Amino acid sequence: MDRRSYLSALGVVAAGSLAGCSGNGSGDGGSDGEESDGSEPDGADTDGSDTVGVTVETVTEGLEHPWGVAFLPDGKRLLVTERDAGRLSLVDRESGEREPLGGTPEVYAGGQGGLLDVAVHPGFPDEPWVYLTYSATNDTGASGTHLGRGRLDPGAARLSSFELLHAAEPFVESDGHYGSRVVFGTDGAAYLTVGDRQFKNFGPDHVAQNTTNELGATLRLAPDGSVPDDNPFLEDPDVEDTIFSYGHRNPQSMAVHPETGELWQAEHGERDGDEINVLERGGNYGWPVATYACEYGTDDPVGDRPDEREEFVEPVHYWECGSGGFPPSGAAFYDGEAFPAWRGDLFLGNLAGEYLGRFAVDGRSVEEREPLLTDRGWRIRAIESAPGNGGLHVAIDGDPAPIVRLVPE
Repeated sequence: MDRRSYLSALGVVAAGSLAGCSGNGSGDGGSDGEESDGSEPDGADTDGSDTVGVTVETVTEGLEHPWGVAFLPDGKRLLVTERDAGRLSLVDRESGEREPLGGTPEVYAGGQGGLLDVAVHPGFPDEPWVYLTYSATNDTGASGTHLGRGRLDPGAARLSSFELLHAAEPFVESDGHYGSRVVFGTDGAAYLTVGDRQFKNFGPDHVAQNTTNELGATLRLAPDGSVPDDNPFLEDPDVEDTIFSYGHRNPQSMAVHPETGELWQAEHGERDGDEINVLERGGNYGWPVATYACEYGTDDPVGDRPDEREEFVEPVHYWECGSGGFPPSGAAFYDGEAFPAWRGDLFLGNLAGEYLGRFAVDGRSVEEREPLLTDRGWRIRAIESAPGNGGLHVAIDGDPAPIVRLVPE
């Protein structure tokens, strides 16, 4: 397939401090970025010293709401999921040729649900497992976040031996807030995000604060779906054994820091209140008791400020109510060779704001820098850093939609 190339000049926007815990706000947002008011993100890197020229190339196009991307270890091929179609494809990075794979599970493609994230076993190809997250229903029609895996055998255009590994409980009658990012940590465990499913109370507490269920949580599983014997709450009868962290609303972004091995996660607030967090073992991230979000349609805080409640883990970066927010989806730390100035930076997709966010990270200090892809009208769904000098690959949420890559100008 022919590739179309575009030039993108970075930093050509009004200078000023970008949204965050100390800024004035940028982008449109709120909720899960599923709707946009059409306003443009503002702000830029104040000195422009690390802006670089970028070429945006189309890798493949004509996709139906791509949601997850993952490279095979050879760096030449990537797996792409399409949410509504429930389709998994293998894409040649250079030619753009796309091969749909059989053997995928039946999914529930309502609302925010469908075939969602994809990850490759860290021991691939010796462990030839491809992991998928997806929404599916039970016999009553209620739906839940699922994790499954199948074998990707060389030369076979399908996943074989697909098996369900885990379904987050309880299933609810909602088609939103599935969370559904999955990554492998440096410890070899699979970490799965599950949103609060827009479901308020489980017993006397909000689901994200009631640890006898798996909603509003990050789950930690062994590669075969079993519960690791070193999970943080195994000895606590009031917490599900799978839970690693809780108090989340709808985390759709997660990535492993290439140097520290820490898990970084971004999640949607209600009206603004979007957050970037570093996951701590057994941590409670506050939703909805402690959050910087406001209630929809008002300036009324949803809960207390996280910095006023010591029992909750504070975000390392956040967007306060009234800032415009940063509804995030997809995350990647850049560790390639094509952009030396970006090494170690965190990239997050902005949905309603329609741009790619770049964040300079120093320890747990985070600063948003100049936005990228601001002039395309693209909702950014997923990001993946290609091995070597392959650039940064970005999935656009739309129908039809492309996968593009950013390479040096």
